Amino acid sequence: MHRLLAFLDKDNRLEILLLAVSGLALGASFLAGEALAADPAWAAVVLCGAPIIKEAATGLFTRLDIKADVLVSLALVAAVAIGEVFAAGEIACIMRLGSLLEERTVAKARAGIERLVRLTPRTARVVDGGAGRVVPAEEVRVGQVLRVQPGEAVAVDGVITAGRTAIDQSVMTGESLPVDKGPGDEVFSGTVNQFGSFDMRAERVGQDSALQRMIRLVESADAGKARIVAAADRWATWIVALALACAGGTWLVTGEVIRAVTILVVFCPCALVLATPTAIMAAIGNATRHGVLVRQGDALERLASVRRLALDKTGTLTHGAPQVTAVESLDPALGPGALLALAASAELRSEHPLGRAVVAHWLAQGRQPPREPEDFAMLPGRGVRALVDGARVLAGNARLLEEHGAALPPALAEAVRRHAAEGATAVLLAVDGRAVGLVALADTLREAAPAMIRDVRALGLTPVLLTGDHEQAALHIARQAGIAEVQPGCLPEDKLALIDHYQDRGQPVAMLGDGINDAPALRRAHVGVAMGGVGSDIAVDAADMVLVGDDLAPLPHVVALARRMMRTIHLNMALAMLLNAVATVLSMQGLMGPVAGALVHNAGSVLVVLNSTLLLRWAPRAEPEPAAPPRARAAAAGR
Repeated sequence: MHRLLAFLDKDNRLEILLLAVSGLALGASFLAGEALAADPAWAAVVLCGAPIIKEAATGLFTRLDIKADVLVSLALVAAVAIGEVFAAGEIACIMRLGSLLEERTVAKARAGIERLVRLTPRTARVVDGGAGRVVPAEEVRVGQVLRVQPGEAVAVDGVITAGRTAIDQSVMTGESLPVDKGPGDEVFSGTVNQFGSFDMRAERVGQDSALQRMIRLVESADAGKARIVAAADRWATWIVALALACAGGTWLVTGEVIRAVTILVVFCPCALVLATPTAIMAAIGNATRHGVLVRQGDALERLASVRRLALDKTGTLTHGAPQVTAVESLDPALGPGALLALAASAELRSEHPLGRAVVAHWLAQGRQPPREPEDFAMLPGRGVRALVDGARVLAGNARLLEEHGAALPPALAEAVRRHAAEGATAVLLAVDGRAVGLVALADTLREAAPAMIRDVRALGLTPVLLTGDHEQAALHIARQAGIAEVQPGCLPEDKLALIDHYQDRGQPVAMLGDGINDAPALRRAHVGVAMGGVGSDIAVDAADMVLVGDDLAPLPHVVALARRMMRTIHLNMALAMLLNAVATVLSMQGLMGPVAGALVHNAGSVLVVLNSTLLLRWAPRAEPEPAAPPRARAAAAGR
């Protein structure tokens, strides 16, 4: 019973009530219509047919818009005129049923993303001198400190300043488990605090928050923008004209008006017009379930024809932040763990991203906070100097060590060159004037990147890395990801030139990027895909699709889904036109009457709509192929 009540939501109750009354009226007409003073089928004609006729008349006389409802209205009026009230009621009732099915398909497809709107937090707790006061969420200002209690939703985007907790981010990222958070970690509006209380500093509020940004993307996801739908609408106009010609010609040749009315009934292009947008919206719903927001329906249509996938490196294929990749010690008495402890203590008060990354790596291993350094000094452009447990520690580049008389041993210099060849930066360590080792840091590859590249190659796409980074770092990441074609040192204009080069040669490009510098390429590409979590607002606005949780894994699925969607649309169109053609021939020969014609026609509409709904749960079964080894290539254009 609760499922039925859920189905009968406030937007559908009146529609379903009208259909139920109309269905009962048609049943009564079929069983005892002749014995009654008035045919109950009139109820179906009025309740279901009147809105159709009104909509058709409004479009025809105010916008000169000839669409499917014009032909349906003519069929209704013609059926009533010749006394076929039951047939008219049946046409109207089944048309409304098909319309309801379409609405339910669209609603189901959009339900996964529209729940973001319902999850918008209403209030926030602002901390004032240790006490908290509850204010409307829209009154929160950037820089204010908020306190979030267990079980509460985060009201705005911000950074945790105190406390540790676990955050349920499933609404934004699709992650099945809560994510541990502590001081310095970002939290996003709409996510839910699971355990401990924490304080946070508001960074993005109101319409700038992650949740509101996603809501705007939901509102822009419109299947009506797809070019394939526009084509169906154009065909519908010609089909209406052809139906009128066939009906008029049959009436003139046979003299039987009932044949002409039947042709009007079966010739309606409702299936042609209904099935296409439902296929697109069902595909959009499927993509949303996998963490991809589609801003425009025609983006899926365009994605189906893509042959190249261009990728940015930093923040797209990689995490976009330095992480410790290696710790090497030259002192036998100072192991890697002890060396890392010295580095973390020396960098504890550093404001440099590399220093913060060293401290974060130490804490991520579950260790106690680093020892507080003494006599700490930041040396811009070189590193830091500090006193740790009585030892004078230097952490920085080779210039810093040279200035303090710490000669660089050949083994350490070789280690620096080795890590540089892999795209890593070395933080050199010296203790009491003697070089003792290094901590290597690099922007690391996202875990899902190699599998994603392998899967898109299996789909026939050629991945190419477009990055502004130097060749060694680009080749290292490409080698790890399995990308064969690399274009290093690209400025934004170089990326545009390369995309134009590929597309001018008949290879439509999908561009995946995250930063402001990627926005022009995202706009120029056949399809632009932005990273929704770390991506800039400008990149998201320039893109056609958004990976909500910065998860690369769903991208091959969406490419396969786009191709499946196009096959579904073509099948729907073929079914619709075939049914119309067969039913029209039977009607012209007098082998099918208005009642049977209405059943056949609307059964076709329901069939193609149901075929579209299969896209909601569709998943590909393609096996991936091995990736090719990477190699650098000179830019083909603009370099």
